[in-house]
Amino acid sequence: MNYQYWNEKMETLPRPELEAYQLSQLKSTVDRALRTTFYKDTFIKAGIRSSDDIKSLADLQRIPFTTKHDLREGFPYGFLSIPLDDVVRLHASSGTTGIPTTIYFSAADLKRWAGFVARCIYGTGCTKSDVFQNMITYGLFTGGLGFHAGGEEIGMLVIPSGAGNTTRQFRLMQDFGTTVVHATPSFLLHVEAKMKEEGISRESLKLKKAFAGAEPYSEDTRRRIEALLHIDVYNSYGLSEMNGPGVAFECQHKDGLHLWEDGYIAEIVNPETLEPLPDGEVGELVITCLCREATTLLRYRTRDLSAFYTEPCPCGRTHRRLRRITGRTDDMLIINGVNLFPSQIEEVIMGIREVGNNYLIVVEKEGVMDRLTVKTEVGADIFMDDTRPLNALKEKIRKTLQASITINPRVELHENGSLPVSEGKAVRVQDKRPRDV
Repeated sequence: MNYQYWNEKMETLPRPELEAYQLSQLKSTVDRALRTTFYKDTFIKAGIRSSDDIKSLADLQRIPFTTKHDLREGFPYGFLSIPLDDVVRLHASSGTTGIPTTIYFSAADLKRWAGFVARCIYGTGCTKSDVFQNMITYGLFTGGLGFHAGGEEIGMLVIPSGAGNTTRQFRLMQDFGTTVVHATPSFLLHVEAKMKEEGISRESLKLKKAFAGAEPYSEDTRRRIEALLHIDVYNSYGLSEMNGPGVAFECQHKDGLHLWEDGYIAEIVNPETLEPLPDGEVGELVITCLCREATTLLRYRTRDLSAFYTEPCPCGRTHRRLRRITGRTDDMLIINGVNLFPSQIEEVIMGIREVGNNYLIVVEKEGVMDRLTVKTEVGADIFMDDTRPLNALKEKIRKTLQASITINPRVELHENGSLPVSEGKAVRVQDKRPRDV
């Protein structure tokens, strides 16, 4: 396999040199953090008065964690580490509190961010000859403009099509010979179904690759998309608090996400005790951003669950790899005392050939007990008026799920294309249980 590197020197830097670079960047980050309202007090309490107190990467452990709650408490400018006059853009994500988490960028920050995304895209084998259709939401959400800038950095023809409107997406693909797309995995599954509905032949498209992110998805879902669309699908990881896309990405081996350690320091901790976990054990991902001057964030608790690979990648990159994000600590469902992640259900049902591309998980209260219902579409070749095979399929899904998650779910089968489809991040869970006041 021929590998291509956007920044070969940095991507293959020997570990001792990479860690020395991280330390120098960490010291600069600490100095910037001391200019912020939030970290100034936090650091003094931790006994850190300047970057001179950071002697090694191990001293990162002296710095307290930062949370989404902290970002909202510091809204709007508590984490700003440069003069407002030097800020050229902000991105924000909203939440249930109504207070957004807001991240600011300088011109230099945007240039660095574009470089990291370009590194991701180029590492999958893309070149400036590719036509890149960005089928993700633009605006305050970082995914749209982040990938857009990375594609332009490489020199690709970038089509900012945005999310939704599959009819227009197909027309753009056919008119301009799109070879690479970026979308949520749920939308890619929706695209395949709409192709059949609108009579779009696969031969009329030049698609080769897709970048899928913004929502957790299973390996079975990736394989399904690849088989349905006849493309290579690459897993992407990023979050708005760490710029957005470009934090970690799969290389051509598609076996773990290379986390760009010249821009980020990652830790895996036990989400309950917050103690560090050894490589290979699944825990909460904590990230320190080293590549942004406008908004300083150290030891940010992402709530995402992952683990480090212990062996090097054959591609030659020295940056450590993360396992696929399996879910979030705050996505976990507790059903009659059993801990369950939605990704566990997806992994099961997407591995059943007769199941369609869309599903919904509903949790309700029946008396004092929780009731789990899994609603899933059937494949396009399954007839809803033939009850015997439908009942057999329903029982197959129920038994397979029960064997995997130890919960006996109720299974509902729905006609292909009948469950609601989201043009942004898919809404896979409806928890209808009453909340304690």
